Amino acid sequence: MKYIFKNFKLRILYIFFLFLTVLNIFFSTEFVQAKTFSINDVELSTPFKMNFNKNKIIDKGFVQAFDQLIFSIVQSKDQQKLKKIPLNQIKSMIETFSIKEEKFINKIYYIKLNVSFNKKIIFDLLEKKNIFPSMPLKKNIIFIPIIVNQNENQIKMFSDNIIYSLWNSNVEKYDLLNYILPTEDLEDLNLVKKNIKNLENFEFSQIVKKYNLENYIVSIFFEDNEQIRLLSKISFNDKKNIKNKQIQNINFNSKDQINKFIKILKISFEDYWKSQNEINTSVKLPLTISVKNSNNIKIHQLEKNLSNIDLIYNFYIYKFDNKNNIYKIIFNGTPDKFIEVMKNNDYEFETKNKIWVMR
Repeated sequence: MKYIFKNFKLRILYIFFLFLTVLNIFFSTEFVQAKTFSINDVELSTPFKMNFNKNKIIDKGFVQAFDQLIFSIVQSKDQQKLKKIPLNQIKSMIETFSIKEEKFINKIYYIKLNVSFNKKIIFDLLEKKNIFPSMPLKKNIIFIPIIVNQNENQIKMFSDNIIYSLWNSNVEKYDLLNYILPTEDLEDLNLVKKNIKNLENFEFSQIVKKYNLENYIVSIFFEDNEQIRLLSKISFNDKKNIKNKQIQNINFNSKDQINKFIKILKISFEDYWKSQNEINTSVKLPLTISVKNSNNIKIHQLEKNLSNIDLIYNFYIYKFDNKNNIYKIIFNGTPDKFIEVMKNNDYEFETKNKIWVMR
């Protein structure tokens, strides 16, 4: 009788641990499926006529959402390779979509969509086309445009500078860089004027630090007759870069020309930022990690974080027991990069053995 009772208790205990494990697997499956790129507030409108077809409007929204995603994660040199992706293929990459808003106003139909794309399928498509995507990281930066008239030894820095005035007049939804222009400050202007002969070597950080931002771009337009030399000083995440470019036939009195030029310049800055956050999807590093499963909330949070890390191609529970979940993780990068990324998310590992143990 005692043996039967003891056996019964063991069965109850086994069922309890099995239940906890099923919960863990449920959460894991939920978050693996949640690995998506979300494109929100895709807006479309069309006249409401007899041949009105709502599905066709939604299909146009899918194409628009896909284009917006590509513009945000692919450098401009590779975007042309993705111009002719058929609608059916775009639909196959959609994880979920929802109609956020729809309305009729003066016989015009308006719709706003949220569309989520499966990251793994998107990355597979880009890899087949030999395109390295970038993490779509938004970044606030200080942008300081300066026009230097070398003939007259004059500087235009604020409202008298057409680049400054028009820079934020056209902002795209897929832009990753959010440009913050400096406020008109006589002290800053006098400081730049004082160093007009040495702007190439001038340290602009003393101006930038007023805005509590570490990242900045200073673009200096050296104007000399019809030729303009553009010097851009870029500082992203403590990495500094200088770009020089010759510009021909640009008229600083033409808003149309300046707007076109600003668009081209913004694309070059976006490409540079993307290059700093590139994902090498051809590198698929398999990692095995062990995590204590005694706290389901922590397990839940870990899997949520793993799902949100773009460099993690995939992850799943490989095996488990009553103490630990063993995860297989496919990572687009080196072991050191994985450790760095996880440390930034407040996770550390003991890495002496084949199976890394989360502390």
